[in-house]
Amino acid sequence: MTAVEDIHGGSGTRWEGYWQQAPEEPGRVFWDAAPEVTVERHRPLFAPHFTDDLPLLDLGCGTGRQTVVLAGHHTPVLGLDISPAAVALARRRTGAAGVDFRAADVTDPDVAARLHAELGDSHVYVRGVLHQCAPPERARFAEAVAVLVGTRGRAFVCEPAAAAKESLRGLMGRPGGPPPTLAAVFEHGIAPTEMPDEEVPAAFAGAGLAVLASGREPLVTTEPGPDGAAVRLPAQWLVVGRNG
Repeated sequence: MTAVEDIHGGSGTRWEGYWQQAPEEPGRVFWDAAPEVTVERHRPLFAPHFTDDLPLLDLGCGTGRQTVVLAGHHTPVLGLDISPAAVALARRRTGAAGVDFRAADVTDPDVAARLHAELGDSHVYVRGVLHQCAPPERARFAEAVAVLVGTRGRAFVCEPAAAAKESLRGLMGRPGGPPPTLAAVFEHGIAPTEMPDEEVPAAFAGAGLAVLASGREPLVTTEPGPDGAAVRLPAQWLVVGRNG
């Protein structure tokens, strides 16, 4: 049994395999779009709710491309990913002050508790992570977010809407086969799970967090569509936190 299997289980093993083979060049990972069409579009949505005096955690940080941009607005920023290979890639590709990366499975309650004990209440940024969790893991992920934000922090969550399934089906059914960026995801046994839109706020409500703001904002991918523009997946966003 590998260390990743021991600590993270099967999903961690699949993600580790994916990130070990992922290209290092920006734009070669399906969801790793440029920050100006991802985190910078999200900032006006969460900025009114994120104070400047708390750390910020980027859960599922991947290459760290978005984490570094977050570090330009918040200090300190910690990027967390279940895959040590992803964290190693993030460290190689970045070197910004005020940002660090760490391999951790926050769905482990002990991990979330230790992070909160170390950092205190924190803000959390999540982009496209919950829908990758198996149904039993979703509640644990939401509970981890609740632990991390504590009483003062807020979490911004952006997840593909149920309607994104049609966009992904169109990409997988292209005459020449699915694009390599998407094929690589499925080749490693990583497949987005179907999740009704209402399950996203319900997961966080079950963890004791209230929806403080919400709306629709597409998730931009790195894959060009027929018109040459990047494919945009229908998505919803939430800001969640404790009331009061």
